Amino acid sequence: MPDLSRKRERERLAVRHTPYFQRIGRGAYLGFRRGPDTWSARFRTRDGKQTHKFLGGPLEFDEAKRQAEAWIAKLAGSALRSVKRATVREAVEAYIENLRRHGRIDSARAAESRFATVLYQDVLADFHLDAVTREDFLEWRDRLIVGRQPRTVNRHVRSVQAALNQAVELGYLGNPAAWRLKSLSDDIEEGGETAVFIDASQRKAILAAASPAAARFFRGLELTGARPKELAATVVADFDGQRLRLAHRKGRPAKLRPRHAVLSIEAIEFFREQSKDKLPGAPLFTEDGETPWRRHVWWRQMQAAIARHNEVARGDKRISGHATAYSFRHARISELLQIYGVDPLTVAAQTGTSVAMIEKAYLRFIPSAMQQKLAALKG
Repeated sequence: MPDLSRKRERERLAVRHTPYFQRIGRGAYLGFRRGPDTWSARFRTRDGKQTHKFLGGPLEFDEAKRQAEAWIAKLAGSALRSVKRATVREAVEAYIENLRRHGRIDSARAAESRFATVLYQDVLADFHLDAVTREDFLEWRDRLIVGRQPRTVNRHVRSVQAALNQAVELGYLGNPAAWRLKSLSDDIEEGGETAVFIDASQRKAILAAASPAAARFFRGLELTGARPKELAATVVADFDGQRLRLAHRKGRPAKLRPRHAVLSIEAIEFFREQSKDKLPGAPLFTEDGETPWRRHVWWRQMQAAIARHNEVARGDKRISGHATAYSFRHARISELLQIYGVDPLTVAAQTGTSVAMIEKAYLRFIPSAMQQKLAALKG
């Protein structure tokens, strides 16, 4: 067995396709391939299976050994019997299966639907997880941006990141640094300088141009200031005749945070109409009479309504293509503050946000006297 620590001895080795190996620990070997002068590592797991890791080159012996030992230490210290090589698709499928194993059926279905939309049809899905690079993930994210808001892309990326991190814990070889991407710049959750606000006339135009099902859904957002995902999840039993139960997940780890939004007389009549002749467990809003609204569908419906309106609108009557279903929430919150003079604490309770977020996102809509009071409370 050659002494790979000596450069002169490595140079004397015959060029061949297979590496020369040197033992560096129990079941652990460092390999050197003469010709391209690249390094690799090999480790025998507890079940007797050989696992290999390509380290690349050119590297000095000490650096190659350090990388090999770091990789082997990770495997040797694993709680798993053996590690697995797989594609990105197979790794996220293992994550979904693990959700089901722990009884999280709804989460598994949601993840499966999301990955089918943003990952499975992309070339990234067929890349091997242990060979995928940061550039591969950046290019995938660039493809996701087309036709989507940065906030939506960030949400999709976080879901895939969580799945792959869990897959690594389940024994799949991969480098989390490759998919640890910095979030795209976007407006803050409840709006911000880049948020698109639509006034009453614009909202009326969108509702008129939208399909009947989409118009009902958008109108529900306008009357409640709910997040689109919250309203899409409501069922008939969530409406008690005066209030509407809404809920969203927030925090790390995410916890379900329900609230009961008080409805105006106009909103009560609207929700009575949506509940008419439906069973308690039936969705209040559907795409087609059966399917609850999904994010990519309501986005397409909003874009279609805006495009239909803009075909005949001219000048300042045209509506920005950057408006989304979330813009109805932005409009509701800002009008409650600016036009109706509702105090920020009540608005926060109604819409499921915080006074701090309202200050941050809607400060210009709060009367100056209220700004001073809030500033004093902070002090």
